[in-house]
Amino acid sequence: MHHYTQGKPTRQAHKAIPEGFYEEEQGLKGFFGAVSHLIRKRPSTRWVDIDGHLKPRMYDLVTLKDCQFKKLLYNTDVGIYFHKLPVCSKQNKTSFRNADGDLIYFCHQGKGQVFTEYGVLDYKKGHYIVIPKCISHSIVCAEQSEFLVIENKTSHFEEPDRGVLGKNGLYDTNALTKPDLERQNGLINNVAQEFLSIQVKHNDQVTKFTYDECVYDVVGWKGDLYPFTLHVDHIMPIMSHRAHLPPSAHSTFVARNFVVCTFLPRPLESDSDALKVPFYHQNIDYDEVLFYHDGDFFSRDNLHSGMLSFHPAGFPHGPHPKAVKGVSKKTHTNEYAVMIDTRNPLTVSESISGVELKNYWESWKV
Repeated sequence: MHHYTQGKPTRQAHKAIPEGFYEEEQGLKGFFGAVSHLIRKRPSTRWVDIDGHLKPRMYDLVTLKDCQFKKLLYNTDVGIYFHKLPVCSKQNKTSFRNADGDLIYFCHQGKGQVFTEYGVLDYKKGHYIVIPKCISHSIVCAEQSEFLVIENKTSHFEEPDRGVLGKNGLYDTNALTKPDLERQNGLINNVAQEFLSIQVKHNDQVTKFTYDECVYDVVGWKGDLYPFTLHVDHIMPIMSHRAHLPPSAHSTFVARNFVVCTFLPRPLESDSDALKVPFYHQNIDYDEVLFYHDGDFFSRDNLHSGMLSFHPAGFPHGPHPKAVKGVSKKTHTNEYAVMIDTRNPLTVSESISGVELKNYWESWKV
């Protein structure tokens, strides 16, 4: 398609929007495809009523009960769960192997260790723990821990293409922490008798394998397949001081039909005519899930840590009206959030209907 203009568009996206008007981005392929920018007289979120299932949704995961791999949303490519674990005792240590796909555990609260066949990994609040498919692992909590879990059913988690940023852009591969087998073998002597079984999930059914000796018996390994961790403090946000960048600039891991992005504290755009809040947009080909981890979520109102929003494809969304008015006094963001954008539509699990904020769709009203 050729680039055309009609009426009075802006020269550059997200800049010099006429006062009293609003920009909406309509784009394909999750900010990577064909795109147009419309200048509107009023925000595209000015609805007064929504009748039907296609509406923005918000869930307060803090109030969830019974959260052992509580399913939140899912499709054929991805499963999104919330997982709460107590401080580990001899009775609740177990080993788990997911034969349905790779896993990412994002640590929302707590700290501890993950025992794996490749060695031990330490984790704390803000850690991504990446466990490839079929690798046995045990989470041993030193503090009560909460995780947002992302299951990759049809591919494997990979690093994003850094393009002109070079190999060290976004995060240096040296920031990926590898498992420590030698330290684990020193630790395992104290707990070996407690890891005598492996629960394997295959096709969403669990089979238990029981052994007469510790399942973690590896004495050496080599290769480029292994679990690892990445902490949000070691991710360097991509920034432009002149124009607001799309969410895709913050991609942390990519999969076949979805991406995982991390939003971190950063300076706001300094050009006087630059849009400083997320732009109104229709991410036409993707459903969007946002988990609010920590900090001050300046683009929304009445949010707290541990909430999760779901914005399905098909309707425009963007910043809360109060955020647009209040951003002029800010120089930096102070938010930590994880976003999952999915190519195929997501289904909401009935198990979280009780923690939905039913009036969330009204929150864009001035």
